[in-house]
Amino acid sequence: MKQSRTFIPTLREIPTEADITSHQLLMRAGFVRRHMNGVYSYLPLAQKVLRKIENIIREEMEAIDAVEIFLPALQQTELLDQSGCGTSDCPDLFTLTDRQNRTIALGLDHAGVMTTLLRDEVKTYKKLPLTLYQIRTLFKDEKRPRYGLIRLKEYMMTNAYSFHANQESLDDKRNKVINAYATIFSKLGLNVKTVIADAKSIDTKQSLKFMALSEAGEVTIAYSDSSTYAAIMEMAEVKVEDSHQPETLKEMKEVETPNQHTVEEVSAFLGIDQSSVVKTLIFKANDDLVAILLRGDHKINVLKLKKALGTSEVSLATETEIAEVVSCEIGYIGPVKLPLTMKVYADHAVKSVFNGVSGANKSGYHLVNVNVERDFAVDDYMDLRFIQEGDPSPDGYGTIQFATGIDLGFVSDIGSNLSRSMNAVFIDEQGNSNPFIIGCYGLGISRLLAAVAEQYNDTNGLKWPKQLAPYDIHLVTVNVEDETQKQTSEEIYQLLTSYRYSILHDDRLERAGVKFADSDLIGLPMRLTIGKKAADGIIEVKIRSTGETLEWQREEITEKLQAYFG
Repeated sequence: MKQSRTFIPTLREIPTEADITSHQLLMRAGFVRRHMNGVYSYLPLAQKVLRKIENIIREEMEAIDAVEIFLPALQQTELLDQSGCGTSDCPDLFTLTDRQNRTIALGLDHAGVMTTLLRDEVKTYKKLPLTLYQIRTLFKDEKRPRYGLIRLKEYMMTNAYSFHANQESLDDKRNKVINAYATIFSKLGLNVKTVIADAKSIDTKQSLKFMALSEAGEVTIAYSDSSTYAAIMEMAEVKVEDSHQPETLKEMKEVETPNQHTVEEVSAFLGIDQSSVVKTLIFKANDDLVAILLRGDHKINVLKLKKALGTSEVSLATETEIAEVVSCEIGYIGPVKLPLTMKVYADHAVKSVFNGVSGANKSGYHLVNVNVERDFAVDDYMDLRFIQEGDPSPDGYGTIQFATGIDLGFVSDIGSNLSRSMNAVFIDEQGNSNPFIIGCYGLGISRLLAAVAEQYNDTNGLKWPKQLAPYDIHLVTVNVEDETQKQTSEEIYQLLTSYRYSILHDDRLERAGVKFADSDLIGLPMRLTIGKKAADGIIEVKIRSTGETLEWQREEITEKLQAYFG
């Protein structure tokens, strides 16, 4: 393709709205343009990369017997209500009204459509298991579109659903999808971690996410430095460590701590470590107030608290609600002499606090030398805190480190609740009617493009891996008005095209500096420069990934290219 005849609008300056590396470079290199906040146009170079990503996905999905289909973007709101993602409880849903005044939704989730399709067409276990996937544009009324292609209102996705007669079949398919995704990431050249994730509203037995490691990532990952363990922060379990009680439990005393409300203030005032403080938080779980105890240097994980208490409604109690059970300011609440009717739950680490400090349930005062069991009782110990860097890995291997990642996709078990609610059933071997057991899988294609751009770049621009580059080679004619350079470029272009290399030929009437800057910015794997030495049969070569520059004889180009590209 001649660069003068394609559409690659490069930019010298960083766009003001571009706040991460991939966004900046994809805009500057002419891959994308913003139409409005959260909505982008994908220009010719981006389209070529996206098609390669899609082809890799198709190859691996078909290798595990997944069959591609294409579902409608427009969906009946009644169907969404049945599937649990209706207009009343899903603020991310885009809706519109047709000329018959019917409300229609734009596809955000296709679980309901897919389940309806299987309900109407598959009646017997003999047709199971069945895995269907699609690659299409989805729509989400994203509250805060940002980070270029990472958080969008309109985005490209491959999502798949598998339907099974039993859990064993689903487990087998889930493992195959996980392996297929690992192969996809390997082929894309991405550094990705598989992490334990929370399924939130999906009724699942297992949910995993796939995170591309990047400083631009919005999700914090806790991972072991010595094993494959990794989880999003909210889901990372904390390993319970043995605590050893000291020989002497000191006498509990009340001390005055005027205007010292926070753990930081109290520990500094008393000259102690924050880990010696037992902090007491009052939460409202459904309609009951409960006391939650944590070590002073730890933070409450509300998701773990919800799971531990078996409720979806948990919030910090208000000052008015707290005043009904303790007669002190917030900051002086402690576990000693709480109302007998109040349940007290503690994080496991509280067991390790001996002769500690807590609020005295009296404004302006704290207790020192507080000890669990002797001075206060705990109804149950639970894993209630966020894991910290340096903590032992939950799997027993190594210690925990933190990283940030871009959420690329997921695998999750929907189970049978959805099919049961939609009366999607099949007849089993015994002639009984059973609901389908469903697995759900997804990969964000737009995000994959951004993730590759995040991981493959330098200060000069993008550095596309060979398998994803929009073109294999950037052929640059330094002076298109020089007849020797022009003719040499055309001959090499025709030769390499006949060898099935894809070539972007910069034949523009531009200065050499502009051409080289654009070439580095676009980031094709190799640049062949036809300059002054063309008359001597010498081609100047630059390898984009390493910055290495070489000189090749014209006669050896095809041989050396075959060695490089394989």
